[in-house]
Amino acid sequence: MSRWALLLEYDGGPFVGWQRQINGLSIQQVLEQAAAHLNAGQPVASIVAGRTDAGVHAEGQVAHIDLPDCHGAGAVRDALNFHMKPHPVVVLDAVAVAPDWSARFSADHRSYRFRILNRRSRPGLMAGRVWHVAAPLDADAMHQAAQHLLGRHDFTSFRAASCQAASPIRTLDRLDVTRHGDIVEITAEARSFLHHQVRNLAGTLKLVGEARWPAERVSQALAARDRAAAGPTAPPEGLALIGVGYPDNPFRATEAIKHDPAGPNPQGA
Repeated sequence: MSRWALLLEYDGGPFVGWQRQINGLSIQQVLEQAAAHLNAGQPVASIVAGRTDAGVHAEGQVAHIDLPDCHGAGAVRDALNFHMKPHPVVVLDAVAVAPDWSARFSADHRSYRFRILNRRSRPGLMAGRVWHVAAPLDADAMHQAAQHLLGRHDFTSFRAASCQAASPIRTLDRLDVTRHGDIVEITAEARSFLHHQVRNLAGTLKLVGEARWPAERVSQALAARDRAAAGPTAPPEGLALIGVGYPDNPFRATEAIKHDPAGPNPQGA
């Protein structure tokens, strides 16, 4: 058997989330059913870097599966994409990795982006991909407040009541808020996140952006270690998993092309 690392993108709107559930179609189910076609119809189990919730999207999700030693990388990618039609789940790259490599446990950081459409008019083209907030937001104030949350803390105030993590302690390495026209983007990076942590951070920072909360109150909410002390949970459609980092990134070539569509210059110029 060969282990394959898969770089995935998907629209989370039609799904109950990544993980298989009895109440609807999951992304995991779509991938594993497609993979069974490459395994003589036998079930194939997948391990994922981050289990996204219902409605949450991904541009750089990573999973791994094991398949018989009879497929090339291009064939694995294309066959999975064929069998996952018409669902909005796509394999961007498939790379053979060591048998002990894990999409989840080999990862050293995960990056999420939360997008807010900040204008009076509701979204048209971006419907289902943003949180529409009509009231003006001060992105600079949101960014300044966000910096109080960096570092290693007890994030009980920002975890879901249903969170199953053994500890609320997490180290938040990055939490940036930037404005690009009508779009306010919140970018978060950490080794791992608690359930609903990014959405709860976004909901809290929105209160700062609307001038309903001073920046200091964010620090107070963190110190309270009480979910009721923080802001509301932002809706899932604004959230996307945009990247998973590894000490030895198996998708390095794909990432290079993604950031430089022209590809490498053979002249070295």
